[in-house]
Formats: sequence, C-alpha cells, structure tokens
Amino acid sequence: MAGHSKWANIKRRKQAVDAKRGKIFTKLAREIQVAAREGGPDPESNLRLRLVLEKARAANMPKENIERAIRRGAGLEAGAEALEEITYEAYAPHGIALIIQVTTDNRKRAVAEIRHVLTKHGGSMGESGSVAWQFEQKGYIVIPTNGRDEEELFMIALEAGADDVEIDDGVMEVYTTREDFAHVQQALKDMGLEPEEAELAWIPKNRITLEPEAALKVMKVIELLEDLDDVQKVYSNLEVPEEALQAIEAA
Repeated sequence: MAGHSKWANIKRRKQAVDAKRGKIFTKLAREIQVAAREGGPDPESNLRLRLVLEKARAANMPKENIERAIRRGAGLEAGAEALEEITYEAYAPHGIALIIQVTTDNRKRAVAEIRHVLTKHGGSMGESGSVAWQFEQKGYIVIPTNGRDEEELFMIALEAGADDVEIDDGVMEVYTTREDFAHVQQALKDMGLEPEEAELAWIPKNRITLEPEAALKVMKVIELLEDLDDVQKVYSNLEVPEEALQAIEAA
C-alpha cells in the first residue's frame, strides 16, 4: 500500500496547484450546494457539509463563494443549479476497476465526456454492480506526520478507533468503518491531530499491481477523468508501483 500513499501525496500536490488556479472551486461549490440541500446549512448538524467546508477552506476558496453555495443549496438564494449526484462504474485499461463520482446539472453531458475519455484510452463503462462489489465504503482520514514519531501516531489512531493505519512518505492514512468515521475524526482532532483530508471513500478490497508502463497509462486515464468538470472523485483498485511514481515525480 505504500505506493498508494505516495500517489495520494502526488495527487494532493496537484490539487494544491489546481486550487491556486481556482480550478477546483466550481467542483467544491457544487459539493457544498448538494451537502447544504441534503442536510441543511448548519455544518454543526450536517457532517457532510462540515467535511466539504474543511476541504474548501484548505483550498483557500473565497469565503463569499462558500457562503453563496451554502445559501443556494439551502434554497435561500436564487441561481441554484439543478444538480444530481451519480456514481458510475467503469474499467480503465488492463481491467482496473473504477468508481467515478459525479455531480452534474447535465447527466447526458457528464456520461458522454466520461465515456469519451475511457474509450479513447482503452477503458470502458461498466454496468451497475459490475465494479462496486470490489470496493467498500470507509472513512478515510489523511494527516501529515510533520516529523512526529510514527509509532506514537499509529497508537494514537488505533486508540481513537481506527480500523487500519498506514504511514508512509510523511503522511498517515487512517481508515475507519462508515459508522465510526465522525467519532474517529473528532477523537484525532481532540488529540491534536488536524486532518488534511477526511471523507467517506470507496476503498478497494484488493489492489492490482501492474507493470510501470501499464500503471502510468491507467493513472493518466484517472487524471483525465478527474479533470472533467462534472467528476468529483475517481477511486480505483490500482496499486501503484514505485517505478511509476518515480517517473511521475521526475516529470
């Protein structure tokens, strides 16, 4: 799983660059709007909204953009998009399974753009249920180690109720059950560990390792999908080999 941790780190650095360019604000605004619509405008009673607000602030999303998205989602301001959330199942090249989360105001456009990327690069759309069985939804919390003792951090996370903990490349990844997610996140904060990322994520039950060249091809497809405006997140069961990570970092 170390390869996964390092790839996640690379993706977070890319997201930081995208945030500086304002590229992710539209996606965040949509996510905020849906969260406020589904659970109300108060983050204290709406866990999903609280999580996306933390993500938006970490990306330095302007406060007025955040507040406008909350108001629109709660029906307090005109101009709200008719957004719907859709989860697509698909295959990248070499049979790698994908879960693609979408928030869109145009379902036909979203699926057409996704299909175009997949078809052009050797992937394909999957039927409902064809891929999901290979994943399970878990709490996923990312915390920078900041030079702290890894064994100490490992024990803190377990004591907070984590199911599994991985530490690599200056990052601690904490996995929880769906039910314990909010509790573990708060327990870690109470212990002085501020998450850099926290979400309910689709975690593969088993990962597939490919040769470096094949893995790079799959990673490129995932990146192209995540660059689509309607796509919020892409999850895969790819285990990224060290050689592929070195090639990406070199580039």
